[in-house]
Formats: sequence, C-alpha cells, structure tokens
Amino acid sequence: MNEWFSHYKIPTIFAVMGLILAILLITIGFLKTLLLLIFTALGTYLGFYLKEVGFFEQFQRPQR
Repeated sequence: MNEWFSHYKIPTIFAVMGLILAILLITIGFLKTLLLLIFTALGTYLGFYLKEVGFFEQFQRPQR
C-alpha cells in the first residue's frame, strides 16, 4: 500500500481535491465556493509572506 501511494501520490491528492471541490459546488454553490477558494489562497499567500519576512519571530521567547 505504501509503495502504491508513493507511486500515485500526486494523482491521489488531486483526486481528493477534486472530490472536495465537487462536494462544495453541489452543497454551497459556485459563488460561495469561489469566495472560499479566493480567501484560502489569500490566507496561504499571507502566511507564506509573513513567514518569509520573519513576522512571527518577534513573538517567540528568547532561548536560554
């Protein structure tokens, strides 16, 4: 099973993402799903940006 998953990792991940997207489109509709995807992308971008500039390092305790 582990060998199968390592060989088909990317298609499996995209299949799960497609399933989740289809469920969202069916249950909450196109515009709400689009808004959810936009906010998720913006949050991801903001998180990577803040990590890159070192924003969260100021909240860490100093090492002893």
